[in-house]
Amino acid sequence: MDITGVDLSVPSAARIYDYLLGGKDHFAADREAAEVVLRSVPNARENARANRAFLGQAVRVLVDAGVRQFLDIGAGLPTQENVHQVAQRAAPNSRVVYVDNDPVVLVHARALLADNPGTRVVPADIRDPAALLQHPTVQDYLDFTQPVGVLLLAVLHFIPDDKEAARIVAELRRPLVSGSHVVISHGHPGELTGDLVKKGHELYGHTRQGAAVGRTRADMAAWLEGLELLAPGIVPVQGWRPENDFEPVPDLAEPGVFGMVARVP
Repeated sequence: MDITGVDLSVPSAARIYDYLLGGKDHFAADREAAEVVLRSVPNARENARANRAFLGQAVRVLVDAGVRQFLDIGAGLPTQENVHQVAQRAAPNSRVVYVDNDPVVLVHARALLADNPGTRVVPADIRDPAALLQHPTVQDYLDFTQPVGVLLLAVLHFIPDDKEAARIVAELRRPLVSGSHVVISHGHPGELTGDLVKKGHELYGHTRQGAAVGRTRADMAAWLEGLELLAPGIVPVQGWRPENDFEPVPDLAEPGVFGMVARVP
């Protein structure tokens, strides 16, 4: 794996997430950072796994709705049940473009997906959605005159400025035609004390992403204004159409992840 020029002493949110999911693509700095997270948020590992399960559920819903094109922004390190695996199992003609700006993620993704003709990997930054959407691979591979599923899974909480986060979602929504969908998951702080929230900010301040913030349902609802919010609305990812009816409902006092899916009318 050629990661020349990557400072492995700087933790990465993608590799911390991989560690929490039980993956193998992380380094000492990432493991140390993840253990700090777990000391402050003991349910962080469960939240990461529930977020991954939500991704699969949402992709299946989009495929059932006729979506055959997916733009996964902030895709993170490949693991099991990636977007293309879920989508192509149900609809083999599905196309997926994975987008990330982490060089380690890009190397892994290209290696994993080299033999899959239904996927592409694009280096781009969510902070510049116009450039992302105009990337030649995105433009050549996705047909924006047809429905597209835009996935923003556990990525917008790395945009600390509320106005910038809203701008990013608005710009990514702009080219979407009727029948397209926007899928978002986003962390919320529960009832963490100010000291613990500050510690979390400081921890992620030392990662490549530079920040992490929790937001409320109201913040997220504003991003989806004008779209058709699918039932059950903005809920903990564990409660978004779970396959297992006995999935425990998390205590909203604990830090967690909200999930939501909205359709372009």
